[in-house]
Amino acid sequence: MATGYERGLALSVVNYLIAMLICVLLFIPSSSALIVDASDNWDQEILVEGGRSILVEELSATWCDSCAEIDPYLMEVADAHGSRIAMVTYHPSDGFDAFQPPASQHRIDRLEVTHPGVGSTPTFIVDGGQQRIGSQSWPDVQKDILTEEVNNRNPSKMSFVISKNNNDSVTATTQSFSDLGNGKNVSQLTFMLVKHSQLVPDGFDNPGGKERDRVVYGIAECDLQNNTITNSIGMLESKVDNNSCENGFSVTFDGVEQFSILLIHEKSSSNLSPEDPSSTFGVVEFAFRNLEINESWDNLLIVLIGFTLIGFLWKYYQKSNK
Repeated sequence: MATGYERGLALSVVNYLIAMLICVLLFIPSSSALIVDASDNWDQEILVEGGRSILVEELSATWCDSCAEIDPYLMEVADAHGSRIAMVTYHPSDGFDAFQPPASQHRIDRLEVTHPGVGSTPTFIVDGGQQRIGSQSWPDVQKDILTEEVNNRNPSKMSFVISKNNNDSVTATTQSFSDLGNGKNVSQLTFMLVKHSQLVPDGFDNPGGKERDRVVYGIAECDLQNNTITNSIGMLESKVDNNSCENGFSVTFDGVEQFSILLIHEKSSSNLSPEDPSSTFGVVEFAFRNLEINESWDNLLIVLIGFTLIGFLWKYYQKSNK
């Protein structure tokens, strides 16, 4: 039986933790990714600003049974999180996957450096953190996302403009960048092209639905130390004007019905290490795709998580009160 002093102490601890949790929930800044519903037309130049989105990388394959089970759920999860996460999927060039984009394989090769042995499908990695393997690991992925949202207090700030061209291609160009002390002398800016609702071609092993989402098809990397493009895969054109990755790095790609373009501040390939796998300093996304869930779910999700945590704390208090 707990004494009055012990009960009072337990209640004080719970009250303190609840107060801290409420402060965290109130003061987590919203990310500034921009999502435009594909049912809307856009033809004007759009400025995209931010850096706080959490990068969630998935290794998947069209032949993977467990990937097929979880993929439809992940589309809704991405919408539920709104602009707080940028979720992308890499499909391997293994001779069996239906897509096999070279840009995806390039990113898998990058993960091999920071996470040796990566290759199981599905595998999830949140902002360069621990590998979460298998569809059953999704609760751990959710916890990783929440942890990153709380810890990611000083992401790099960046912006780019995106516009349609007369030939139906699309161009994205960096406008501003501030590393805020992140990745000094060891980093790059990366444009990543993601295609949504991609039809799986006939003739391939496909245990899932007719479409896959968030497939990475294009990559362009600009080294911030020498302002040169080190890799460009799957883009019509990648270039640097004004001798600056920060405000003159641009990519042009074929317009597709639904796509996302991400600007990522991350470690350059030559500075990657398995001893320090965390490599992402900031992410901002422009998405042009169908929305399954309204973005107002973004804040609701955090509130629900908050009440869940408060429930656990209250249970702890009741236990200690016995």
